[in-house]
Amino acid sequence: MTQAEKEQENGREKEKERDKEKEKEQQRGVKRPIAPPAIPDPLQEQIQSNFIIVIHPGSRTLRIGRATDTLPVTVLHVIARRHKQSGQPRYEDPWLLRDGLNKPESNEQRQNGLKMVEQAIWSKKMSNGVRRTPVSAEQARAYNCQIRPAVLDSSSRVKWTNTAHHPPHLVGEEALYVNPSDCYNIHWPIVRGQLNVHAGPGGSLTAVLADLETIWSHIIQKHLEIPLKDLKYYRCILLVPDIYNRQNIKEVVNMLLLNMGFSAIIVHQESVCATFGSGLSSACVVDVGDQKTSLCCVEDGVSHRNSRLSLSYGGSDVSRTFFWLLQRAGFPYRDCQLSSRLDCQLLQHIKETFCHLNQDISGLQDHEFQTRFPEAPALLYQVRLGDEKLQAPMGLFYPTTFGIVGQKMTSLQYRSQGDSEDPHDEHYLLSTQSKQDQSSKSASDRKAFSRPGGALDGDMSGQGGIGELSDLPRGCGSGASGGIQGDMELGPAQGECLMGVGEVEEPLSAHLSRKTAIMSQFESKALGLDKAILHSIDCCASDETKRKMYSSILVVGGGLMFHGAQEFLLHRIINKMPPSFRRLVDNVEVITRPKDMDPRLISWKGGAVLACLDTTQEMWIHQGEWQRFGVRMLRERAAFVW
Repeated sequence: MTQAEKEQENGREKEKERDKEKEKEQQRGVKRPIAPPAIPDPLQEQIQSNFIIVIHPGSRTLRIGRATDTLPVTVLHVIARRHKQSGQPRYEDPWLLRDGLNKPESNEQRQNGLKMVEQAIWSKKMSNGVRRTPVSAEQARAYNCQIRPAVLDSSSRVKWTNTAHHPPHLVGEEALYVNPSDCYNIHWPIVRGQLNVHAGPGGSLTAVLADLETIWSHIIQKHLEIPLKDLKYYRCILLVPDIYNRQNIKEVVNMLLLNMGFSAIIVHQESVCATFGSGLSSACVVDVGDQKTSLCCVEDGVSHRNSRLSLSYGGSDVSRTFFWLLQRAGFPYRDCQLSSRLDCQLLQHIKETFCHLNQDISGLQDHEFQTRFPEAPALLYQVRLGDEKLQAPMGLFYPTTFGIVGQKMTSLQYRSQGDSEDPHDEHYLLSTQSKQDQSSKSASDRKAFSRPGGALDGDMSGQGGIGELSDLPRGCGSGASGGIQGDMELGPAQGECLMGVGEVEEPLSAHLSRKTAIMSQFESKALGLDKAILHSIDCCASDETKRKMYSSILVVGGGLMFHGAQEFLLHRIINKMPPSFRRLVDNVEVITRPKDMDPRLISWKGGAVLACLDTTQEMWIHQGEWQRFGVRMLRERAAFVW
């Protein structure tokens, strides 16, 4: 045997020995290192969009559906609960009525607001260059007072909800048509974008969460045809307001994952989802809802926290003001009451049909509407109206017209007060950073605050996020850290009129008390929609961002769906823009129907788009993780600063 053959034989024997050694090690359970190229890429779980449910809860309507659905199911967000005992007093959450309307100053404020509206209407010429001829309510009143309804049908063919089988609860339209004489309480679980927690019956946090769970479960079973026992195979995307109450969101997530049994959840902000749904990368999102109007500047999927603003008025305030104007003009349906559910629904419909923001429509015009109520004939009314149809929606730009006195009209995002389940939050970071960092940050805060138009940190705190101005957290003097959710800036105009210039060195207590006074003054004011948009954009950090926002003002929600609204809002914003920006901004654009979509559905559609993105994989909070870590998962996984 030659030398080469011997070496080959030895090599084969060595390979056999190595193979035998590997087999022995495997039998002993020894894991050998694997070469890096052999490591397979971690397989991401492929999530089917038809197993994701997108929920967009509103103050008046709930939109819910699978992410693959073209349109969501839209139902009234209301529940009727049967009395547990006979003889219980009936309770009903108000629809168009609200606190602050019956104060002594309310009527005076309403009249002053109407004068400003009339002046604004008169000052703007029509497109043909002619000024509008004002029409007094007395002219319409003389005609309307003589009107008597015509009977269309002896039966309206509308019936009260059948409660003979004593259902424990009814949801949506069925709840709306419960006979007032039946033993049911009516609850709207969300009011002005927040959980409707109050001192009356069914107003506890536990009761409101139970109402939400019942309504959502009913819609999922009845309309989406998904048995509740199968929700463990489904995931959920929950849309929340831009200015949110942390404690409320925590409780709702807890309810969805642990009570209803979804396997995972993503929580995201309405404004960001609106940009996804409209296909815009950046926009100043103006969400005019039924009870609140929220504004926020969004850039590349990130909501600028300084620009967030929530105004506590919306479409229902326009409906109520329109009713007041109708009464001045001799509204022929004289039994109309704001305390009646069905009358409120009629007023909403009349507002959507008649009201507009087109200044070219002037003079008296005749209209007609029908009333169809249970146990009553169907009636047809004639009504003659003038400027009332334009004056009511203009209340969004002159909110004093709503006559709301002594209520908080503007909300800002406050810093978290902290949560016992999340010990390593921003308060922990503040308390553990060095004293030198704290003192330098405190000094820089004072300088920023004393500068005209400087930053006013939202250091006020409230339970879970939205609170009273008197509640100052212990560490608010040490400034803001990376995880803080509450910085708020006043623009140059507001800054100069509210703050003195040059008072850089002042005691911290004086700095905080001055800050509190400015915040309370700001929050008690009812900003008009156009001024609120300018304020929100003005709070953006750079001129480049401001230019982007002016060129893409996205209006969503159902509160501004009036004929001529786009041109009207555009005209007001251009007229009130800072002169410096008129030269810099190439074009100001107001978008009211992106891709010709219904503006009420855009945020929901954005949630459905979010479900299909690969980048959302890391945002899912799974049921097991929530059980183990609780609210900490929101801070870790939410796509916005918690």
